[in-house]
Formats: sequence, C-alpha cells, structure tokens
Amino acid sequence: MSRIVVLGTLLALAAPSAANAGEIFGGLYVHDVDTPLSIGGVEGGADVQLGWRGGRIGSTPLQPYAFGALNTAGKTHYAAAGLSARFGKHVYVRPGLGIAVHTGSAKDFQDLTNDKTDFGSRVLFEPELGIGAQLSDRMSFEASWAHMSHAQLFGHQNPGMDNLGVRLNFRL
Repeated sequence: MSRIVVLGTLLALAAPSAANAGEIFGGLYVHDVDTPLSIGGVEGGADVQLGWRGGRIGSTPLQPYAFGALNTAGKTHYAAAGLSARFGKHVYVRPGLGIAVHTGSAKDFQDLTNDKTDFGSRVLFEPELGIGAQLSDRMSFEASWAHMSHAQLFGHQNPGMDNLGVRLNFRL
C-alpha cells in the first residue's frame, strides 16, 4: 500500500499546473457498486478518498489530478492520476480519465466464488464523472462515479469496479 501512496504523491507533484495551486479534495465512496458496467457487490466496505487537482493547463479546461482511496474493509485500495475538465460555473459537470494502480487481485477473472474482484491487471483505466455545485469562492461539492477496469485489453473477461460517492473540494 505504501508504494501506491508514494506513486500517487509523486504523480501529483510532477503534474503540470497553471499559476494557481489548484485544489485538494476528500470524499467517501460506496465500494464496488453493482452497475451495468461491472460485476459489483463482490467486495465490501467504503472508500475514503483524498486527492489533489491542479490548475488548468494553459488555456484548456484540462486539470491534472491524483488521489488515493483506502477501503475501510481492507479490500482493494487504489491510487489514480489523470486529467479532468470542469464545464459550468455554479453547477458543473466534471468528466475525467486516468490510470489507476490497485492492491486487489491482478489474477484473470474466473468466477464470483471468492471475496475479491480479479481485475486481470495491476494497472487499470479510471474514467470518472462528477456533478457538482460551487458552494463558495473556495469550496465545491460533487457527487461522483469512478470506474476501474482494463477495458478487455488483457482478456475477454473484465469485471471492473464502480465506486459511487461524494467529495468536497477546497481551492488552495
């Protein structure tokens, strides 16, 4: 787990950002939700998420991000880094796409007979989507979905994992 935290920290420090310092965020997520995009409900617990989002890159809406998530039941922990974009001012949508590393099983997916999700790869894609509201000049609130999977690049089976939650963002 410490390697994931170190990797996430290094990615956050190395990511480019504009003149402003970006923001930090923290959230609480329901872990491994069953959705049409994944075979969920295998692992339990909640995820506690802490992350950083940089300022806009140049004149684009893109912002680098990095975060780590710890599972309260000791199941799959993960860290991710990528790019997101915010569209809207007071009410907004924030799509993002990143790469995640995790502590769960990297075995090929076989069946649902164990209490772990077999991802088939240690490195996964991490698309996410947030819908938020600006609460003040420095604080916003988001409901978000984060998905992890290998998009069937490493095998025909791809159970993936969906996490749903909320997070508070604080501009630095």
